[in-house]
Amino acid sequence: QVQLVESGGGLVQAGGSLRLSCAASGRTFGRYAVGWFRQAPGKEREFVARIAGIGGITTYTSSVKGRFTISRDNAKNTVSLQMNSLKPEDTAVYYCAATTKLTIFAGDYDYWGQGTQVTVSS
Repeated sequence: QVQLVESGGGLVQAGGSLRLSCAASGRTFGRYAVGWFRQAPGKEREFVARIAGIGGITTYTSSVKGRFTISRDNAKNTVSLQMNSLKPEDTAVYYCAATTKLTIFAGDYDYWGQGTQVTVSS
């Protein structure tokens, strides 16, 4: 069982930065790949980035490549999402999720946090 808690969301102007954190419980956290997803009002939840449990291989959706960086510290059971050059279209509730699979599909993730709001003003 893994429990996830996101933090770090907030209101920022376009061009600014935010750093989201996902704190996990469980001694086997390093086995899990962790993904960040987001959901804007009236839209479906979409994949943002993920990082493998072992080796740290990362994958990003095209709209955030070069602006967002996902990283993890297995010793501290945390995964972070550094978001730079934020745009109004990045506004959404951001969720972290964990899975034992290498996947970008939300349905394959077994554990989810409660989400944190990110609002980017123009």
